[in-house]
Amino acid sequence: MSRYDFSAQRLHVDADLGQGATVACTPQQANYLRNVLRLKPGDPILVFNGRDGEWRAQIADAGKRATSLSIGEQVRTQQGGPDIDHLFAPLKRARLDYMVEKATEMGVARLRPVLTRRTTPERVNTERMLAHAIEAAEQCGILRIPQVQAPERLEPMIAGWDPARALVFCDEDSEEACPFTALARIKPGPLAVLIGPEGGFDPAERELLSTQPFVTRISLGPRILRADTAAVAALALVNAVLGDWR
Repeated sequence: MSRYDFSAQRLHVDADLGQGATVACTPQQANYLRNVLRLKPGDPILVFNGRDGEWRAQIADAGKRATSLSIGEQVRTQQGGPDIDHLFAPLKRARLDYMVEKATEMGVARLRPVLTRRTTPERVNTERMLAHAIEAAEQCGILRIPQVQAPERLEPMIAGWDPARALVFCDEDSEEACPFTALARIKPGPLAVLIGPEGGFDPAERELLSTQPFVTRISLGPRILRADTAAVAALALVNAVLGDWR
């Protein structure tokens, strides 16, 4: 039997959650509940905020100007996940949306856009990224929402890197053909996974990454993958060896 009731409607809210609380919906949430889900006063829904677990709730009011939720009992306590940062060169809109959704489903703790010399585009809409992460969590029964951080440039990011967090560099030129062998050398602990831009890292960036003691280079197989596909493949490998799939 499935651990989750995927037929239940779920809604992410920002407010603190507790039995007996009343949560006011935003206008966008009210429109979604009333006009998309067609819910009426008394109808049930599951709510979560990424901090307090998941709770049963009922539509308490569905007037034209205001909708609120009456919080009942808790059905799941808050779940954590692997301490994995996903570092990536920003992609064009549709592929970035896909990558954010899949990284959320893979359980990453943070989404960190990285600007490289070949990154296009350089402008990143972090609010849109967070909205897609929340939507993925709502649809997949996930309780943890990854933090979305502001873009960083590669060189200063590496200069200020905490060496206690191992950095997995997905590199098609890695001498180690088997990614499992390379990952097995990393001690369990905080991790980051870096996916480069669609045009690849330039030689100076590749040299910078390859000479850092906290960096482990891994191959993602004999075929060149698009950046969004590479993200899914890399996060699956890391979760299987060092994450919470073990």
